[in-house]
This record gives sequence, C-alpha cells and structure tokens, in this order.
Amino acid sequence: MYALIWKALPGPTWFKIIEALILVGLVVYALFTWVYPWISDTFVGTDPNLG
Repeated sequence: MYALIWKALPGPTWFKIIEALILVGLVVYALFTWVYPWISDTFVGTDPNLG
C-alpha cells in the first residue's frame, strides 16, 4: 500500500518525502481534531475501574 501511495506522489524523491510528511501531518491533525473527540463523546467511559 505504501508503494502505491509513493508511486502516486508526483515529483522527485526529495519532494515525495516532503509530500509524505505533509500527508502524515494532515492525518494526525484530522485524528486529533475530529476522530478522537468524536470517540471520546461517543464512547463515554463511566466505569470507575477504568484508568
């Protein structure tokens, strides 16, 4: 799968590395902005035994 993404990115190798880092940053940003808060609100841990 990573090879498919790597081949889909345009440009030389140094530019692909920059693009890949930007894509990883966008995924992390999306997770912290939308996914993790949604999980926190949806799956409320009311069990007092949970850490």
